[in-house]
Amino acid sequence: MKIATWNVNSILARLPLVLKWLDARRPDVVCLQETKCTDDRFPVEPFAALGYCCQLFGQATYNGVAILSRTESRDVHRGFAGARDDAQARVLAATVDQIRIVNVYIPNGGQVGADKYYFKLEWMRELRAFFDSQYMTSEQVLVCGDFNVAPEDRDVYNPDLWRGRILCSDPERAALAEIRAWGFDDAFRLHNSEDKQFSWWDYRAGAFRRNMGLRIDHIWVSSPLAARCTAAWIDKEPRGWERPSDHAPVTAEFG
Repeated sequence: MKIATWNVNSILARLPLVLKWLDARRPDVVCLQETKCTDDRFPVEPFAALGYCCQLFGQATYNGVAILSRTESRDVHRGFAGARDDAQARVLAATVDQIRIVNVYIPNGGQVGADKYYFKLEWMRELRAFFDSQYMTSEQVLVCGDFNVAPEDRDVYNPDLWRGRILCSDPERAALAEIRAWGFDDAFRLHNSEDKQFSWWDYRAGAFRRNMGLRIDHIWVSSPLAARCTAAWIDKEPRGWERPSDHAPVTAEFG
């Protein structure tokens, strides 16, 4: 079983690329972030033609998450438990083939010290509380998405340049480590120890060509799934296509 995550940076703008990638790679599940459209505008039909069922939690212009699966999902949950109706569309959970999949788009934070930065840290604390209240570590739980944090210096092209900056600051990394301490393993790091492996590159300054990136897109798994994880990789090819997302898909495979 292959489960992928991809921040598409607008599903309406990237639809041809996403369809091309899905047709070529055929993951069983793909979790999308930054769909940037309301559910009624999401292009369900092209995905159905490829055999995917769509679960959606959209928002106009900003945010938005979706879970596409080849088999029907169940127990769909949108947002945190008890969240306001106007909460940002950043969390979508569903069960697919006995795996509880939680698709998240963690806030960017803007810049260290800004109001959005503290909102990000609080949101991450709420995510940890969500796992504490909803799931047990003995279950098959997978959380994936754009975490907007590079966990370690080896996930950053120039650690000295990025030290203390947004996406790499110590409080963000500590908040992310607290989420992981719930009982998750980083699927990518189960199979890849090398540094300079990135999933996001700025559009500017030829960053992708020069491999000036960050690894901020992740698939984390509970222990029962970690035991089943046979491979994990970053698929850089779509980042080199015309008018790409600034993120590349990340995939994990389970036996």
